[in-house]
Amino acid sequence: MADHYEVLGVARDASTDEIKKAYRRLARQLHPDVNPGADASERFKSVTHAYDVLSDVKQRDNYDRGGNGRSGGGAAGFDGNFGNFGNFGDIFETFFGGGGSSRGPRSRRERGQDALIRVDLDLDEIIFGTHRELEVDTAITCATCNGTCCQPGTAPVTCDICHGTGTIQRAVRSLLGNVMTSSPCGSCRGYGTIIATPCVTCQGQGRVRARRTVPVDIPAGVDTGLRLQMPGSGEAGPAGGPNGDLYLEMKVRHHDVFSRDGDDLLCTLEVPMTDAILGRSATVKALDGDIEVELRPGTQSAEIITVKDRGVSRLRGNGRGDLKVVVHVVTPTRLDHKERELIEAFAARHKAPAPALSAFQQGLFAKLRDRFRG
Repeated sequence: MADHYEVLGVARDASTDEIKKAYRRLARQLHPDVNPGADASERFKSVTHAYDVLSDVKQRDNYDRGGNGRSGGGAAGFDGNFGNFGNFGDIFETFFGGGGSSRGPRSRRERGQDALIRVDLDLDEIIFGTHRELEVDTAITCATCNGTCCQPGTAPVTCDICHGTGTIQRAVRSLLGNVMTSSPCGSCRGYGTIIATPCVTCQGQGRVRARRTVPVDIPAGVDTGLRLQMPGSGEAGPAGGPNGDLYLEMKVRHHDVFSRDGDDLLCTLEVPMTDAILGRSATVKALDGDIEVELRPGTQSAEIITVKDRGVSRLRGNGRGDLKVVVHVVTPTRLDHKERELIEAFAARHKAPAPALSAFQQGLFAKLRDRFRG
């Protein structure tokens, strides 16, 4: 095996820059695109292998100590036909400004874009879920050409400039001499074909803007900010490409009576003072029908009556949350003469203690918050 330093024509104590300069000089002379001879090809492989070893500190140290200069794996990362030459693409890019081989023409078919729309829901719709027919303004596949982009009865024709390859090869003079570079064909824009008679409906795009109806089953338990994904329901792709996805962002409207706390529903029940004192049962209207509320005698403001399984259906799981009713005792503000006499008689008979201060604990709203969370 030839000495790597001799192959590159440098001294054994040559610096990294000197090794790089020597390799560049030899590569310009021996590269197969510049010098196609068999001898030049073999020398180029030897020069490249020598450079790979000596430009790497660990491999060079191993080589100087009598090793073969390999850090493991294959001899140089290539076979006789340059098929597995690991750094060939990078080297070619460095010296010639383009890829070493054509990847073929571009495809006109592309995936469509995703779409996002907001869905406004009422609180009663999310208890059990709902069905919607959504009107979406989006791109759909052209019905005239079915996504081919061509007028019916015609087809794309092969580009006579690049002959269907999508690229143009050009000889460019450089420091290495004449080298071949490739670039997308300007006539067909890299597609390899030309649409000579584009569809008049979609102007050769294969899709048009239109309003379409999307049926949606919205599950129970969704909440504001939640997004539902509908694969394949977004924008149609160009030239008959696959559709993107449609995302639905939920927005639950404010309700004047009921509010939501997780899977529970919250509301306030205003109770006359006499009903709170004596107790009674009451029928009140909930979001999904009437419910019976039982007030025990002596009910106080801020007490919570829990009605089981009358909240929101759980999004992930079975069953429903609860309906929690906060009692608010309403004290009369205007009394006639007779009512005042009765209240005064009740107060005299009841002999309630005089109002007095007590240690501060929590406000009413804090108490309610703790009770709900408890």
